[in-house]
Amino acid sequence: QVQLVESGGGLVQAGGSLRLSCAASGSIFSINAMGWYRQSPGKARELVARIANGGSLNYADSVKGRFSISRDSAKNTVYLQMNTLKPEDTAVYYCNVNGFYEMGRPFGSWGQGTQVTVSS
Repeated sequence: QVQLVESGGGLVQAGGSLRLSCAASGSIFSINAMGWYRQSPGKARELVARIANGGSLNYADSVKGRFSISRDSAKNTVYLQMNTLKPEDTAVYYCNVNGFYEMGRPFGSWGQGTQVTVSS
């Protein structure tokens, strides 16, 4: 199994910043991609940012220029730096990691979610 531990959520005023972290542990052989998704009440979960092997990056249009995703491969950790936060960024943020176990089977895991609340 792969465990994901998220941290860094909280309450911030509009215009402020937060940094989310997600550390993956367990029987990991390799990681293909790490990313962040978010879900607001009554809305579907959506991709916020994703980083894949080779450095390929994807961002939701709504966060481009404000959020930055990075990865520490040695620590199996992904970060999401969120700047110029807006009230519409309020959501539960989930970490997602996919890759392969040491036995060669693929895995995909989700974190428990961390609340980000941006006040106006």
